[in-house]
Amino acid sequence: MTSKLPYSAVLLWLATLPLAGCLLRTRRVEQTLSPIPLKIATKPQLIAYINQQAANIQTMQATVDIDTAVGGAKKGRITEYKEIRGYVLARKPAMLRMIGLMPIVRNRAFDMVSDGRQFKVWIPAKNRFIVGRNDVVTPNPQQPLENLRPQAIYDALLLREIDLEKEIPVLENSTETVRGEKGRKFEQPDYVIEVIRGHGSGGWLSRKIVFNRQDLLPESQLIYDESGTLVTEARYAEYKDYNTVRFPSRIEIKRPQEEYDITLNMVKLDINQPLPDDKFVLEQPPGVPVIHLDHTPASGGD
Repeated sequence: MTSKLPYSAVLLWLATLPLAGCLLRTRRVEQTLSPIPLKIATKPQLIAYINQQAANIQTMQATVDIDTAVGGAKKGRITEYKEIRGYVLARKPAMLRMIGLMPIVRNRAFDMVSDGRQFKVWIPAKNRFIVGRNDVVTPNPQQPLENLRPQAIYDALLLREIDLEKEIPVLENSTETVRGEKGRKFEQPDYVIEVIRGHGSGGWLSRKIVFNRQDLLPESQLIYDESGTLVTEARYAEYKDYNTVRFPSRIEIKRPQEEYDITLNMVKLDINQPLPDDKFVLEQPPGVPVIHLDHTPASGGD
């Protein structure tokens, strides 16, 4: 018959392990989690913040400094454009106008407007006036400014509310890599609200909103199309108080498919000031031909 080691003998053997130096080795493990205290929130609280922020901002009028970079792996190079001054006007539910000025001389580099369905872009230096639909993408790698879409800027600027009747929010506890003192890298937990548009087999991931757990403010928004392709990545930083509304003073907007990157640095921002309809009117300049990006010759019309 096989004898069994009494339970008390096992405890005694475990207690004497530290005395057996040949069996014990201690190794230092580098700290990988961020030591910064983090805040806690529930899914309903994060959803309430998104919807409240969406309700708090009805219009915005901003003077901005614009940094632009065009290109990437597809193009084989990246071209950076010198910082220019610009203006951004937005009015819900979908109106946006953005004007960029040339450095020094301050002539218009571009002027573009959208009503949520159709957009217009005027590029004086190229003598081009472009009209198209927001839901038709026709990238032109030879004319980077023609790839700008007002609707992409609008969607990145203003968090859209989560419609609980048409969308399903899901909370994910994720992590991101941050830099601490002396450049050390740490993994810091964050919250991600994933928004599923539609229901059942027809549902698809519409966007992700990432909250920094140091302050529980959105630090990025990822927007997808129905095929699951990432179309817009927006990053938010340096929040400030504007007319009692907390809003990022630096917004970086990346469009990976068209390979352009726009960073808006707020110089001045007014929120919820009246913006009449005429602020969003862009007429075709005399003598400038219209280019219809979504024009189909077979239709026989413009």
